[in-house]
Amino acid sequence: MKRPDAVLQLRLFFIALQFFTRLPIPRWVGFQPHWLHHASRYFPLVGFVVGLVAAAVYWAAALVLPPAVAVLLSTAAGIYLTGAFHEDGFADACDGLGGGMTRERALDIMKDSRIGAYGAIGIILLLAVKCAALAHLGPLAAVAALCVAHPLSRLMAASLIWRMDYARAKGKAKPMAQQMTGIEFLIAAACCAPAVLAATTLGWLEWRGIAMGGFAMALVTLWFARKLRRRLGGYTGDCLGAVQQLTEAVFYLCVLARWS
Repeated sequence: MKRPDAVLQLRLFFIALQFFTRLPIPRWVGFQPHWLHHASRYFPLVGFVVGLVAAAVYWAAALVLPPAVAVLLSTAAGIYLTGAFHEDGFADACDGLGGGMTRERALDIMKDSRIGAYGAIGIILLLAVKCAALAHLGPLAAVAALCVAHPLSRLMAASLIWRMDYARAKGKAKPMAQQMTGIEFLIAAACCAPAVLAATTLGWLEWRGIAMGGFAMALVTLWFARKLRRRLGGYTGDCLGAVQQLTEAVFYLCVLARWS
């Protein structure tokens, strides 16, 4: 008997959740290698889960601690939940693009597990920007920003899968880096809608701030994609992490500019 489509979609979501986070998934989900090729459509929905956890930690900590400390604890929770998957990708991309003069050298550097000066400086500054921006927002705005930025930034990363080629013959992200169809990208975009609608309906974030943040995220993604096409001829898993981190930070900055 053919498996119901809704059950398959749920399986694809759990496969994406398992791939991108430390969270356990139910045993009944099972695993088929070809599911990984289609699980990237739920990348933003995984981001929504991560954003909810980070927002919950921030909210609980902010009840008894200063905002800056609450933001640091929230950031630490998000990093732990994802195993620093995206932060590591950003650091590797900084090293590769900063230190590699040729395509082959850049890819070799990004494959190296060690972090160099470009990566260390880049990730420290990026985390500092994100934490500083969130710490200057009001509590409700910070909670909403976390819940919206995580899925939207992962949608930006998914856009690379949709429109670009994978730069390596093989790699850790290769199974999930098969080119997305337009329908799959629309599903990914729809996964961002609940967070955006909730934030605007509750009045925790202005729709203009979200629109400005989304536009800035798209511009940064376009700029980075052009850089990757010129330097690498495509993207890698590290590049997906870099886009997610960059656009997440950009969203917080735009929200702060509008909120201020």
